[in-house]
Amino acid sequence: MSENKVLPKTLPGFMELLPNEQLLFNEIKEKIQKTYEKFGFLPLDTPIIESAEVLLAKAGGETEKQIYRFNKGESDLALRFDLTVPLAKYVTENYNELCFPFRRYQIGKVYRGEKAQRGRYREFYQCDIDIIGENELSLLNDAELPSVIYNVFKELGFGEFTICINNRKILNGLFDALGLKDNSVDILRIIDKIDKIGKEEVVKEIGELGVFSDKINTIMNFIGITGNVSETIKSLRDLNITNELFETGVNELEEVSKNIKLFGVPEQNYKIDLTIARGLDYYTGTVYETFLNEYRSLGSVCSGGRYDNLAEYYTDRKLPGVGVSIGLTRLFFQLNDKKIIEAGNRSISKALIISMVDDLSKSIEVATELRNSGINCQVYTDQGKIKKQFNYANRNNIPYVIVIGEDEIANNVVSLKNMESGEQVTISLEEAINILK
Repeated sequence: MSENKVLPKTLPGFMELLPNEQLLFNEIKEKIQKTYEKFGFLPLDTPIIESAEVLLAKAGGETEKQIYRFNKGESDLALRFDLTVPLAKYVTENYNELCFPFRRYQIGKVYRGEKAQRGRYREFYQCDIDIIGENELSLLNDAELPSVIYNVFKELGFGEFTICINNRKILNGLFDALGLKDNSVDILRIIDKIDKIGKEEVVKEIGELGVFSDKINTIMNFIGITGNVSETIKSLRDLNITNELFETGVNELEEVSKNIKLFGVPEQNYKIDLTIARGLDYYTGTVYETFLNEYRSLGSVCSGGRYDNLAEYYTDRKLPGVGVSIGLTRLFFQLNDKKIIEAGNRSISKALIISMVDDLSKSIEVATELRNSGINCQVYTDQGKIKKQFNYANRNNIPYVIVIGEDEIANNVVSLKNMESGEQVTISLEEAINILK
C-alpha cells in the first residue's frame, strides 16, 4: 500500500453489518416498531446532538464520564447517551401541544464512551416506549407495558421468555424499616447484579457497606421469596413489615400483577421476581426485566420501569411516567453470536433482469412494470458474459432472473428462471408478476 493511502478500519465499539445481516436487523427493528404502533404509541425522533447543558442536567457519575462532549464554535454540545433525557426535554418544550397521557416510541442510535469489548458498543440502537402522565398516571399503564413486551417477543420468535416484575417501593420500604435508607441505592445496585455475581458475592458486597449480618439475612430471605403471584404477595404480607412505603409497594405490585393478565399476557410469561431492582435510581415504582428462558446468560433483553417525574430537571410540572427499552444492537449481536438467529440468504430484490440485447429499453420497461406491481427488482446494466450475470444473481441471493432477448421481445414474453430449482419458463409478463408476488 502506498504511503498516501489510509488504512480503512471501523472504530472499536461500532457495529457494521454485511447486507444480509443488515436486512435481518432491519426486519427485527421493523417488527418492534409495528408492535409499538399497534398499541397506539406515537413516533418521535429527537436530535442525536443536544446542548451539553440539557443532557447533563440529570447525568452524573459514570454516565457523565461516558458522554461524548465537544465544542463547535461557542456551543457546548454532546451526543445523546439515551432516549429518556431527550424525551424529557421534548415533553417540557412541547408541553402545550401534547395530549396526555402522552404515548411515544423512539428507535434510534445513542452514544456512550464505554470501554470497547466484545458485545458492548459505543454506538447502539435503543427501542424505547414511554407513557407520560400529567400530575398522575394510572397503574393500568404499568400493567399494559408487559403486554407490549409480550407481543414484541412473540412476534420476534426468539423462543420462550419471562417478564420479571418488582416494585422499588417494596425494596426502599424494606431498607427504611431496617434502618438502611442511606445505603438503599448502593444495596439496590448490588442486588441488581445477583444474576452475574451470585448470592455469596452479593452478601459479601452488602457486608462491605457496613451492614450487619442479621439485616443482610433479612434482605436475602426477602429476595429469596418465590412462588406464583398470589403466593408471593402473601409471603410479602406475612413478613409483617410495618412501613408505609413497603405496604404501598406491595399493594401496587398486586394491582399491576393482576391486571397484566387482563391485558392478555399468559401467566407462564410473567412473574414477580424480588431480585429485580434496576440499577438506575430514578425508578420509583414498578420495574421490569425480560429474559429468554433458554438463554438467561444473555441478561435482560428488555428493561424499564416507573418514574415519579420525568422532567424534574427542566420544569416544575409533575410528569410521572413508565417505560421500557430494548437495546437492539447488543441483543442482535448476542443472538447472532449464539446462532439463535441467522441472517442466511437474504436479498432486497425479488428478481434480476438480464438483457440479451444491447438496447436495455425493454428491460427497463419490464422493471418499471414489476415495481409498479410492488415487486423489488433491478436491471443488470453492465456488459458481461451471461454466466457472470447469473453469478451476480447468485452472489446477491436474488431468487429469480428474468431474461429478455430478441425472441422474448418479438413475442412479448419473458423467460423467468427460478435460481434455486433451476426451472426456467417462458411466459407473459403478467404471469411472471403473479409468480413473483
